Amino acid sequence: MFPPPFRPMLLTDSHCHFDFAAFDDDRPGHWQRARALGVHRLVIPGVEEAQWPRLPLLCRSLPGLYYALGLHPWCVARAADDWQQQLVQALDQADSRCIALGEMGLDGAIELPMARQEEVLLVQLRLARERELPVILHSHKAHDRLLKWLRRYPPGGGVVHGFSGSLQQAEAFWQLGIHLGVGGTITYPRASKTRRALASMPVEALVLETDAPDMPLCGFQGQPNHPVRLPLVLASLAELRRQEQGILAVQLERNVSRLFGWS
Repeated sequence: MFPPPFRPMLLTDSHCHFDFAAFDDDRPGHWQRARALGVHRLVIPGVEEAQWPRLPLLCRSLPGLYYALGLHPWCVARAADDWQQQLVQALDQADSRCIALGEMGLDGAIELPMARQEEVLLVQLRLARERELPVILHSHKAHDRLLKWLRRYPPGGGVVHGFSGSLQQAEAFWQLGIHLGVGGTITYPRASKTRRALASMPVEALVLETDAPDMPLCGFQGQPNHPVRLPLVLASLAELRRQEQGILAVQLERNVSRLFGWS
């Protein structure tokens, strides 16, 4: 008998910078490769003003692509004085593929004063509440500070992408309805704190991501990351949680669909 046809599990890459130059050589081909492995949806976060008008055009050009609009803390220093007005205008003109506000957040490892980062964050948190959109959060060496502001201005759901932290911090985010983005970090044995946290959290709190072309998986250091590696993140998570991959994949799809309003 012939073997049954290969049917990959359906997966969503909840955070992928697919508009970055690493994919410029053949973006349709890159997406076709990912879809062949079951990655049927992908969310492109916004990071700065120049990118915002381009994202709707890109997401209309290929099936299964969605986007968010936001100002990343790394981009705040070079943002125009009227960035807030530009963001409001981009949101006003957005189509149904715009499913979140972000990437926004705090980063304790950059020179930009934290007070300025928090000012920009709060503008976006308020906008997300007004527009009833979930948020995509960047948090690096700033979990506890970010949690403080999320408690004061709770969004209607969201995800802290590329989560790397303790079980206590993971639980604090989830108590606020903020999902945890599970990416390449868990493929490194040395990331024991994060691996333990994500193994212990309720499965309903988790969504998958690559952060491609960043956050390379263990074994792929020095190479641009790619959405084709999302099934490897799933495999690592299933091993950590001692769950069957197919069952885990179904639950993770429910989670991300609920998060971004696809269900």
